[in-house]
Amino acid sequence: MRQVLRRALPLALTGVLLAGCSAEVVAGQASPGPGEPADVASDDFPITGVSDTGIDQFARNALTDLNAFWSDAYPEFFGEDFTPLENGYFSVDSNAIDEDAYPENGIGCADSPTAPEEAAGNAYYDPSCDLIAYDRALLEELSTDYGRFLVPVVMAHEFGHAMQGRFGFAENGRSIQDETQADCLAGAWTAWVADGNAEHVSLRTPELDDVIRGFLLLRDDVGSDPNDSQAHGSYFDRVSAFYEGFDSGVASCRDDFGEDRLYTAAAFRRDDDYASGGNASFDDIVGWSGSTMPEFWSEVFPSAFGREFTPPAVKGFDETAPDCDGVRDRDLGYCSDDTTVYVDQTDLATPAYDEIGDFALTTALALPYSLAVRDQAGLSVDDGAATRSAVCLTGWYEAQWYHGAFTDTIDAVISPGDIDEAVQFLLEYGVRPEVFPNTSASGFELVGAYRTGFLEGGDACDLRR
Repeated sequence: MRQVLRRALPLALTGVLLAGCSAEVVAGQASPGPGEPADVASDDFPITGVSDTGIDQFARNALTDLNAFWSDAYPEFFGEDFTPLENGYFSVDSNAIDEDAYPENGIGCADSPTAPEEAAGNAYYDPSCDLIAYDRALLEELSTDYGRFLVPVVMAHEFGHAMQGRFGFAENGRSIQDETQADCLAGAWTAWVADGNAEHVSLRTPELDDVIRGFLLLRDDVGSDPNDSQAHGSYFDRVSAFYEGFDSGVASCRDDFGEDRLYTAAAFRRDDDYASGGNASFDDIVGWSGSTMPEFWSEVFPSAFGREFTPPAVKGFDETAPDCDGVRDRDLGYCSDDTTVYVDQTDLATPAYDEIGDFALTTALALPYSLAVRDQAGLSVDDGAATRSAVCLTGWYEAQWYHGAFTDTIDAVISPGDIDEAVQFLLEYGVRPEVFPNTSASGFELVGAYRTGFLEGGDACDLRR
């Protein structure tokens, strides 16, 4: 909590509130194509330097389905025929590079020859040669650590760059804009797979949680320069872009990645922020959150519901929750009987702060506080709709932090990485029954709801009576 960022958001909330937080996914459901996914024969889809390993087969299957998707999507959304990659695909094993497996130009082309070792630890699209190359050792590692479907998503991201090579990269040359648009295009293809259109890969919906956890590895380092020539975006930036493509499709990826797009990635401005990661002390973040939540809701609640907001109490406990509906046997919750937000300091607040960061703690407090808002509005607090709404409202409230709305109240402003910590908290803790027991929402859905509130505000958070 250090750096001042941008303007304050308006706090107005319209009287007629709209439903939001879409793209609901049924947990546990597989999404194959018309039949069981079938492997693509190597002769039907050549990859230079390919092995007979499962990871190369999986990459081939994904690339085949990507060609099928873009054969239809490119003419539909860009008005021109789809053209396959001119110089195809290259696989490299960085642990044991076989130089004889590649032509004279290596993994490049005559105009841009590239040595196979250049692909080590990477997957990339080469616009000079119109080809995709990848290190299968990297894909194997990603698959092991973050689930098998991250491999197709990596392929889809690079294929997104290939499509940019056709319709145009960012005119301003900004890397973060190109990279997040490619994430969006990967999300649009993933939704196509989830809808059962792919013939060679399938998606089990819990794998979406693994995919967005994998983006934590693929984000830029917290505090790095978003204008760097290799910038890819913060965790929130990348997950948000992927979700946008999944939820809204190729048209949003085409139209919503201009120069005015909001990016939360930011560089640290003070040397001591590198040492602390931008984190405030535990007591400070509790105090600041406890001050800003009632300020925010006391201002917006009357315009929406025609009456004053009564801030709930916020209390901690150690391991044994109060005997109250909404909190009993939980680590976090809202008790409507005594209008109090409760958080387990031992099992949730302290480890979330220590393992993720200060804004994870703000998120932990804001979620049940948002349920208190719903309770005073006469809305449900104990079902899936309430959970999604509360997560969305938390995103809206935390957007005020991001835009500097509380600088007149507290001596603290947001720092790089804070919004990433909110996403991490939702993925790590939000899916636990000790936090949200009455919902089947996946982590992917919770992050989507948070993103909706953060970017669109309270009107999208389902506060209808």
